[in-house]
Amino acid sequence: MMTLKKGPKKLPKFKSRAEEIRFWDTHDFSQYWDRTQEVDEVIELAPELAKRIQERLKKRMLAIRLEEWQIARTKEIARKKGLPYQQLMREWISKGIRQESAPKKRRAR
Repeated sequence: MMTLKKGPKKLPKFKSRAEEIRFWDTHDFSQYWDRTQEVDEVIELAPELAKRIQERLKKRMLAIRLEEWQIARTKEIARKKGLPYQQLMREWISKGIRQESAPKKRRAR
């Protein structure tokens, strides 16, 4: 059995601050940690951003294999709703879990 070793991803060169912001909005920083440089600057985060970071830390990465059509269709639906498709998938999973966990109503006979 052959094992593939994944190294840290290469950090892209950004053409603008806006491009860098879009990149980090859609990528996991932990995959690039080994490519960062230590700095002495203290950065104060806006309270909303600090809250988003704390919430993200409560989530775990999960890889699942989906059919191409499932991903494409999800992206179409997400685009129409104005949402990132990963967020839409998380919402669907949460909804399914809540429905499956809810007490089943008995039908009257």
